[in-house]
Amino acid sequence: MNPALSDRAARVQPDSTWPAIMVQSASEVFQLMLSSNVDASPSPPADFHGQVCAMVGLAGSLCAVFRIRCSKDSAHSIATKMLGGQNPGEEAAAYDALGEMANMLAGNFKGKISGLSENCALSVPTVVIGEDYEVFPVSGGHQIEVHLIYEGKPLSLTLELSG
Repeated sequence: MNPALSDRAARVQPDSTWPAIMVQSASEVFQLMLSSNVDASPSPPADFHGQVCAMVGLAGSLCAVFRIRCSKDSAHSIATKMLGGQNPGEEAAAYDALGEMANMLAGNFKGKISGLSENCALSVPTVVIGEDYEVFPVSGGHQIEVHLIYEGKPLSLTLELSG
């Protein structure tokens, strides 16, 4: 049995440092994978409606969903940089790249939290395309959201925690 999914895994509780850790994880992953910087932003622009959302589930000592949401243009830029400057061609390649970024961001984040690295498994990424949807937190849960600027455009990272 996967130790991350064992009932014996002690639950990890979020604290006030997690938003900064999410920003730090994003900075490291964007620098490593894309040779790009991201900057923290206090809030998203009023007209921010991320058109692409990639999410990865976390299970074990933390039950949550880690999401990255951005514009289609940003998803294409991420894919192009991940491919060493080559245009990804089809939109599906851009969405795959954003899914992989979500996976790396969630993995980097959980590696920074004591008790998560070895006791929390990640799911396969899922990508949602469109602006007209809502995400409802699991009963008793809450979310931690940080806003970033990538190449002058907003993106958001959200950690949706179950109760």
